[in-house]
Amino acid sequence: MEKIEIVGYQRANLGRAESQAIRAEGNVPCVLYGGNEQVHFYAPAILFRELVYTPNVYEVQLNIEGVEYRAILQETQFHPVSDVLLHADFLQVTDDKAVKVAVPVRLVGTAPGVQKGGKLVTRVRKLRVKGKVADIPNYIDVDVSSLDLGKSVRVGQIPVSNIELLEAASNPVASIEIPRALRGTVKA
Repeated sequence: MEKIEIVGYQRANLGRAESQAIRAEGNVPCVLYGGNEQVHFYAPAILFRELVYTPNVYEVQLNIEGVEYRAILQETQFHPVSDVLLHADFLQVTDDKAVKVAVPVRLVGTAPGVQKGGKLVTRVRKLRVKGKVADIPNYIDVDVSSLDLGKSVRVGQIPVSNIELLEAASNPVASIEIPRALRGTVKA
């Protein structure tokens, strides 16, 4: 997993009015849980750009007024109209505790079905996995070099080590669609 650092500041008061005042200053109210106690803090919204608006999975180094925590971004809340980040929840992680995260899928190889005129369609962009933080990869590589026209790669066919895939084994990850011009000539 890639790493990113976010510097935050303790929140003195909790509640709706205080949260709105924090947001008006360009900050995001946050909560860190999963440790001995919950930590309420806020951080500048600009620090969340690389963390939230990318498909990558990050281990976050939270620096809250000099106290360091290792965490992952668990959940975010956005404004329904303006799409501004309103709130972020972090889960504190340790080396021995398993976590659940969604890891991006990366398709590798050239499918023979594409060379015959088919279209490669990505059905799933991220797969939910469970494992220790050190074992979670940046990407899950899915080999499509054996896909012919009308065929699919399913979750159960993806080889992984040290992590558990939480998706159903029968779910398709990528498939080759047969174009309309070839439908009458190809037997799927």
